[in-house]
Amino acid sequence: MTSKSMRSFAGGLVVAAGLCGAVYFFGPGEATGTSEKLSEDKMKESLASEGYVIHSEKEWEDQIAEAQSVKDKAEAEKETVKEPTEKIIYRTVLTVSKGSTSIDVGKTLQKAKVIKNANEFSDAVEKKGKANGLRPGTYVVDSAMTTEKIISIIFK
Repeated sequence: MTSKSMRSFAGGLVVAAGLCGAVYFFGPGEATGTSEKLSEDKMKESLASEGYVIHSEKEWEDQIAEAQSVKDKAEAEKETVKEPTEKIIYRTVLTVSKGSTSIDVGKTLQKAKVIKNANEFSDAVEKKGKANGLRPGTYVVDSAMTTEKIISIIFK
């Protein structure tokens, strides 16, 4: 940048700062706009015409209290509704092939919702010492059977 263009740029900054200062010090003291003071009713009408809903503090608290009582009533009704007492029994046909392990059988039974946890089933098989006694074949088992009963059916 040349010295002449630098002086021109600096001069422009000085002039702009001077104009801004003059407007700041000698301009109007207050913001211009509507000098009309709106009453509370006019403000509500204006907002309502724009689509807003206006409530007083008391009206708002009443609506919240009413909503809370409706929620509490719904929860109370929900608690009075009793769950069905019937137990669902899942039955499955299990095919055990040669080379399957107790973990494989447990995962299959868990997937069929006959047992809750495949790892617990496998641990129970090992505790009974029947991990190597898995018999290939097809078996019908259901969720009403105990783990011991299922183990006695499938393992030697």
